Amino acid sequence: MEDIDVIAVLQDPVRRRLYEYVVAQGREVGRNEAAEAAGVARTLAAHHLDRLTEAGLLESGSRRLTGRSGPGAGRPAKVYTRARVELSVSLPARDYRTVAELLAEAAEQAGLDAGLCAAARRRGEVLRGSAAPCGGLEEAMGMLAARGYEPHLEGIEGAEGAEGAEGAEGGPGAAARVVRMRNCPFHAVAERFPPLVCGMNLALLEGLLGADGPVRARLDARPGECCVVVEASKTNDH
Repeated sequence: MEDIDVIAVLQDPVRRRLYEYVVAQGREVGRNEAAEAAGVARTLAAHHLDRLTEAGLLESGSRRLTGRSGPGAGRPAKVYTRARVELSVSLPARDYRTVAELLAEAAEQAGLDAGLCAAARRRGEVLRGSAAPCGGLEEAMGMLAARGYEPHLEGIEGAEGAEGAEGAEGGPGAAARVVRMRNCPFHAVAERFPPLVCGMNLALLEGLLGADGPVRARLDARPGECCVVVEASKTNDH
């Protein structure tokens, strides 16, 4: 199936809601949960989830959702996660990835890391424009989401996404709160040149968020996620 055909699978609004919900969770999602989130019947959700799996957009497996094992634990349920696949469509055909990899290779061999980071920081500042440095983690999540990073909040029990973040700003345990990102927009090139691209990514977000505000970006690599995290600045802790 061509990339354009795979992307066309998401044209159905129910299918797209199911896909976006599974992607946003960052974990395995069962059919019942997905159906409830999308507001559709379980059988319809199962049909669309399997269609997304056939198209290669989701991966499926099975496990017991009760957390129990042995007799009486019930049959394993089908679960879904986002597939580790990257799709792109360009008309007419373009190959920016090859250009990016060639430039990254040349920059790495020439030792241009510092210059690349400086350029990335300036680009982040240009993207921020005349706006003041990012005012808090909730605002940072909005900015990161707009650039495709898929941010999610960690560090507070029960915290899910941006909801509740503003009210907890600066409160007990605020220093432990961190925004992680399930997607790296530069993943394909970062896999081949991690120090170079991750450093560039950090500098870009430093410029975008602002160096003198109440949040800061730092490197904290975790498998399957962006190498950069965002947290409250030490100077902003109470």
